[in-house]
Amino acid sequence: MPSKGVQVYTYIAVAGCSIELSVPKQTIQRNELRQFWSGSMEVDARNIDSFFDKKGRFTFKVWQNGTLVTEQWIDVNAITGNASGGTMDTISNTPSVFHGSDVVVSYGLYEAGPGHGVLPSRHQCYVTVAPNYARWIGDVAPAGSPLEQKPLSRLVLPSAHDVGMNSMQSSELVLKRVGGAIVTTMVESKVLGQITDAVSGGAISLIAPNIIFSIAMTQKDSLDAMLQIGARYFEFRPAHCHKAIVPTGALPDRLYFQHSAIPGMAYEEFLRGVVSFLLAHPTEIVVVQLRWDGVPNDCARPSDQEQREYLDAALGQAHGELAVGGEDDLRRASIGQLRRDKKRLIVVVGVDSLSTYTDEGNATLNGDSIVAEFPRVLSADKARGKAFINVQLQATASNIPKAIVYSVLEAGTTTSCLLATKGVCDSKTLPWVRDNVLQTCGTEQLVVLMNDFIDGATADVAVQLSKQRLER
Repeated sequence: MPSKGVQVYTYIAVAGCSIELSVPKQTIQRNELRQFWSGSMEVDARNIDSFFDKKGRFTFKVWQNGTLVTEQWIDVNAITGNASGGTMDTISNTPSVFHGSDVVVSYGLYEAGPGHGVLPSRHQCYVTVAPNYARWIGDVAPAGSPLEQKPLSRLVLPSAHDVGMNSMQSSELVLKRVGGAIVTTMVESKVLGQITDAVSGGAISLIAPNIIFSIAMTQKDSLDAMLQIGARYFEFRPAHCHKAIVPTGALPDRLYFQHSAIPGMAYEEFLRGVVSFLLAHPTEIVVVQLRWDGVPNDCARPSDQEQREYLDAALGQAHGELAVGGEDDLRRASIGQLRRDKKRLIVVVGVDSLSTYTDEGNATLNGDSIVAEFPRVLSADKARGKAFINVQLQATASNIPKAIVYSVLEAGTTTSCLLATKGVCDSKTLPWVRDNVLQTCGTEQLVVLMNDFIDGATADVAVQLSKQRLER
């Protein structure tokens, strides 16, 4: 009988919580703490009672001490393999669930379709259950404690990769005003070339939203949610829109996160959000690095004065309760000193860091090459003198031609080649980081764990490592 598989990845970091997974005539319970689990489930036509309708429901439920935290589901057609309906039928409608003040459930679903080319043939679903880490730095280094006197560089900071690409809002405004043909200006040429090899130039404008969504949307939670999940380091690429877009008036001529020339979150919105969070959480510290990798010259970069004006405007709401720290603070200041000096927002530009990212290593669909790269890059010798160490966990499936072409041509509301790799890569990269960062990275440099679709497992691993490094 025909069937469709669902590969599920889970992680639980809250005592008393469990995850219940089910398809017709199969149920799995998970309740082990801090274990990365992966399992296969099958929506099998023989297990669906209806003779004509061969849709079976894949469901996950999260429980805390017998109370239902959340239930999410989608219907899977055992014959066609399609997934539709339910609460997970669009990526944008799968934000993290905040339950009370102590539990956060982050999850995502990738619809595999028939598994064209190199992409998975099984639907992919990840579910993480973690504490609300809105105050985690305050918890691991309490105000007035001896641990507060340890340097900030002892911490391991969770990071949302390409934080500004968490919404299609800016891009949709551009497409609405200018039309889909502008996508050839917004997307870098090597990626566009892969797409145009498969479709005619005239069809490009028709699938412009699919192109942008498939290659650029790396987050799906709001900025405030990312901060509550635990993110404390962000890279931001602030620049004006492409010179071909600015005259159209599609967006105000301000600074936006730029993914190539695809505009994302407004820089002033990002700064206001970070400042608001820090004011509401007086023990926390956020690090922001400004950089412009991959941003074309046709997107005007801000001058030093313009950068300062944006910062001053955001800090205005703090009424003197926040100040901006720099690279020296990042490298040498203690957590307590930063709190006393009110330098809980650290902004650096162009600092020298050690990164595990390579175009070859991160262009993967299963994470093996990312893990293989870690021991080759991470060592005390290579880290010496660097401002911090950036361990990049996310796969760049958009660098794989077959993956990007399929993701674009058959894009739907539950498909993204970036999301296709999330669960499988995390199940390999995060355990390696958990078990090896203390030995490979030492305690001298700040460590960043960067990931797509920031989640509780990434945050929890970083928090636990921070505790261990502070105690050394």
